[in-house]
Order: sequence, then C-alpha cells, then structure tokens
Amino acid sequence: MVRKPGGKNRRRFHNRDYIRKNDKIRAREVRVIGPDGGMLGVMPPDEALKIAKSHHLDLVEVASSARPPVCRILEFGKYKYELSKNKRNKEKSAKRIKEAKFRPRIEEHDYMTKVRRSEKFLHQGNKLKITLMFRGREMEHIDLGMNLVRRAIKDLEGVGKPDDEPKLSGRFIMVNLSPLPENQRVLRFNSLEEVEVEEPDDEQEEDFQEEAEDEKVEE
Repeated sequence: MVRKPGGKNRRRFHNRDYIRKNDKIRAREVRVIGPDGGMLGVMPPDEALKIAKSHHLDLVEVASSARPPVCRILEFGKYKYELSKNKRNKEKSAKRIKEAKFRPRIEEHDYMTKVRRSEKFLHQGNKLKITLMFRGREMEHIDLGMNLVRRAIKDLEGVGKPDDEPKLSGRFIMVNLSPLPENQRVLRFNSLEEVEVEEPDDEQEEDFQEEAEDEKVEE
C-alpha cells in the first residue's frame, strides 16, 4: 500500500520547545504545583485546569518526562518570558574560545598588544588558544618560537593556565589556556575598567588576515 504524502500517516516532527498547557496536556494524571508553589497532589488534568481557571491562570506542563508529569499553575506569558530570558542569559554567558597568533620575530610592541588582549579574554572567562606560526627558514629556530610561547604563558599566568604543554605540529606551535577561577584572576597588563569593555571579534580577525596576506607576499 502506497502512503500518500499529506495523509494520516504523515510523520509529525516533535518541537522540543513546545510547552503543553491547559487542554493540550495529554496525561491521565499530573502532579500539580499551585500558584503559591505548594504541592496540590496528583489529579486528572481536567481537575487541575479547573483550579487554574479559578485563579485566572494557566495549567502548564513543566516536567513532561516525570511520572506523572509535573504541572504548575501560573501565568503562561510570564513563564515563557522567564524561559526566554534565562536562555538568553545562558547563551550570553557561554564561554568562547579566542585565538592569539604570534610569529617568532614579532616586534615587542605587537607582542604586548597581543598579550594585553589575551589577558583581557582570559579575565572575561574565555578559553584562549595560542598559535605561533613559522615561515620558511624560521623552522630552523623552533627553540625561539617555543621560548616565545612559554613567555606568553608566563605573562598570562595571573589569569589562565595551560591545559597541556605547547606542542609543535607542522609549522605551528599551539597550546590552549583555560581561565583561572574568577576569584583567583590577577591582572598585570590591563585595568578592570579595560577588561569590562568587549572588544569586537572582527578587530582581531583583521589582524590575522593581514598576517596571512603578509605570508603570501613573502612566499
């Protein structure tokens, strides 16, 4: 038998963000939390909905995987707003991985600029990846590159620590740093006012693009 698209057998896709409420709750029984946060016990959803309506509120399923499902009597619009707000805050606080790129023959001024940025990133709670790239005959002086990376790690020890030892991979030396616990971070090259200002990512990416273009010219 051939199933026609759009018929009764059409597969339904589950939306994980969908929240059942009021007459959309399917369970035979639910555990109900009242508007004041107190437990009202286990009952059929129809009975719980009557209580919710008596308070001019909604019956909202807040734990569908529980047995029986848990429902709360509350204002659905406010509940959705709080969920959305918490999600935004969580995404905002999610830590990113930043990258600082060095060269073996980097000028001192450029080195300090990158270290200051790196200190700022780590102090803000981001992970940091330090990458040093060799070009041409620079590969004959791997020890110079390794010493530079270790110097950067030392300069940043007040805000972060390496996850492992720096490693050489092809033309690159790489190491990842994780931020220290917030109450242990000590700034050396920035003020607290400076680290509170978010630095645009595209500003750092522009530096790296310029370095890549320089490499093409030299090759």
